[in-house]
Amino acid sequence: MNPFSETAELVGEKLACRRGERLVFRGLDCRLLPGGALVLTGPNGSGKSSLLRLLATLLAPAAGCLLLNGMAVMDDPAHYRAMLHYVGHLEGVKPALSPYDMLGFWAALHGERRPAIDAALAAFGIERVADWPCRWLSAGQRRRLALARLIAAPAPIWLLDEPGAALDRDGAGRLESAIAEHRAAGGSIAVATHEPIALPGATILALDAFAAPPEDALAV
Repeated sequence: MNPFSETAELVGEKLACRRGERLVFRGLDCRLLPGGALVLTGPNGSGKSSLLRLLATLLAPAAGCLLLNGMAVMDDPAHYRAMLHYVGHLEGVKPALSPYDMLGFWAALHGERRPAIDAALAAFGIERVADWPCRWLSAGQRRRLALARLIAAPAPIWLLDEPGAALDRDGAGRLESAIAEHRAAGGSIAVATHEPIALPGATILALDAFAAPPEDALAV
């Protein structure tokens, strides 16, 4: 069963990213098909997190464009953002709210009227802390909660930056299971990770192959 209202093919063409006066990468092409996976690799500073933020429209590309199902993302950015989940380094958890409340809040922001909160809590094994204030949660439990939003409000594109950070073996296994189910349903994932993660058939994108020479720091 496909839980998504539409499938998503995401294409990046000749993307460039600038941080300050430094051109991090340029001429980068990437493609995410339904059911596909893209693993970003490269040394620190090569632009893995920057590319994920660019794909999430949290950064504007210095050059190039993003296409969703053949249409420019910036022609309808609100529609595009409703098609994706981005989970970065920061969980964005409010200490006074409970995990149940946080999932409801995140789902509402995503426009989901019937969030699958109970299923999300179960998927990441945090049912017993569902009513605790988030300030009582461990780092691993907060990470599980941040990832649970992926289940609470289904979206076809997942953009995950170091999703396994602070997870124990059980948490990592639950993450892999969630990703496998997401892909089987036609969803796609782009991930930057230093932790081993099972992503059969994933495309590897080495960011250092698109690094701009120092002399091109001010040019695209």
